[in-house]
Amino acid sequence: IPEGMAVGLSFARAAQHNGEAGLIAAAGALALSLLSGCGAEKAAAESKTVTLDPSNPVSLTVWHYYNGAQQSAFDELVSEFNATVGKEKGIYVEGYSQGSVSDLEKAVTAAAAGSVGSQELPNIFSTYADTAYAMQQQGKLADLSRFFSAEELSEYVDAYIQEGYFHDDGALYIFPVAKSTEITMINTTDWQPFADATGVTLDQLSTTEGIVDVARQYYEWTDSLTPDVPDDGKAFYGRDSMSNYFIIGMKQMGVDIFDAENGEVTLRPEKEQIRRLWDNYYVPYVNGWFASLGKFRSDDVKTGDILAYTGSSSSSMYFPDQVVLDDRSRPIGYAVLPTPVMEGGQHINVQQGAGMAVTLSDEQHEFAACEFLKWFTAKENNLRFVCDSAYLPVRKDANSMEALEAVIEDQQLSINSKAYDCLSSILSDYDSISFYTPKCFQNGFAARKVLDYNLSDKAVADKAAIDEAVAAGTPRVEAVTPYVTDEAFETWYEAFCQVLETAAQS
Repeated sequence: IPEGMAVGLSFARAAQHNGEAGLIAAAGALALSLLSGCGAEKAAAESKTVTLDPSNPVSLTVWHYYNGAQQSAFDELVSEFNATVGKEKGIYVEGYSQGSVSDLEKAVTAAAAGSVGSQELPNIFSTYADTAYAMQQQGKLADLSRFFSAEELSEYVDAYIQEGYFHDDGALYIFPVAKSTEITMINTTDWQPFADATGVTLDQLSTTEGIVDVARQYYEWTDSLTPDVPDDGKAFYGRDSMSNYFIIGMKQMGVDIFDAENGEVTLRPEKEQIRRLWDNYYVPYVNGWFASLGKFRSDDVKTGDILAYTGSSSSSMYFPDQVVLDDRSRPIGYAVLPTPVMEGGQHINVQQGAGMAVTLSDEQHEFAACEFLKWFTAKENNLRFVCDSAYLPVRKDANSMEALEAVIEDQQLSINSKAYDCLSSILSDYDSISFYTPKCFQNGFAARKVLDYNLSDKAVADKAAIDEAVAAGTPRVEAVTPYVTDEAFETWYEAFCQVLETAAQS
């Protein structure tokens, strides 16, 4: 742990809140405005300007994780920048995809460490806050606040800018270029016969508990279709990000599982709330009502193993057009639904999506990098990227369907229908949604990985053992029972808390 950087770890019991949902929302808004003000204090009235030479342009490399349509959209905008504003100012940008988010994180970490075979750090790289925080602690990141005026920063969504402030000193280390949240998508073609037979409605999927109940009914209904074959019901639902499930689920119930401030964290895995998360993921999973088979849950929809999933809004364009079975395929329809809320909890969505960080170098390269970021996130350019990537725009004046539809008409752009429906679902209700992302702390990446894999890996392993028992002749209800007792939860919970604490300290 760097000198002067203490990471406090403790398990605390959250106080009981009585009717304070409105107070929490108001306090959160006030805290955000105060913190944003702290960052704005450091931003100069006018941003710092550095003279560049167009006849001897500054070359910038950008590492990102965009692929497919997203990469094509990014490359097209980079080419346009180079041919116009970049040429005029003396800036030339080259973008390189590093593969997945994980691949990018590994490449950046290796480059920062100077590992054998690694490349030099790029001038700009896509990054989530945990990776950027670790880089900043090593002295590898440039403070971007010098190159943005307070007025310029005020044009971006406050919460997105706030994510780039790691401390209370006003230094800005991540700049937002495109964000995302979570949505739920469902195969409506296979949903309809189930809904007609049982009377379930899509409205029941608005809560986490409602999804569990519908998933149970779907398993029982599909099991009943083959009365001669017992215990062969099908799973209904899956989840992409388990860390989001933990972090946002806890926040909806009024608890910050990672309660961080200025790099110091208090872990709050409150037993009552964690038990609700266990009951609403692990229990339905081992019962066969949930599933996770492919790399992403959209893959499981495509193979017909589930009907619905909750995942990133940017994944909407990958929702399949058909279910592909061993020897045939069939087309399916879809619907975009809001992300579920824990019953009785606050309507809070995750705020996610990598921003861009600039590596510490010299004023010419740092200034040039910020000039590119300003251009890339200009309203019209950012909305063009949004149309091809299904990300959310980052400027205040771009976060509306009116702004999106205007640029589509003016630029005569085509947009993926799923991406459009997803953006419409979010942007039409944008002002009424509360977005949340935890603050950075030392070893935050490792702690988040515990949330991603600890419970989900256990669910997969235990479900496999249960399936084996069922195949040997044990009724599923009997096979499941030992795994879902209070004692089973207590055993897992104690181990989970220890692993989480160890990850945060390591």
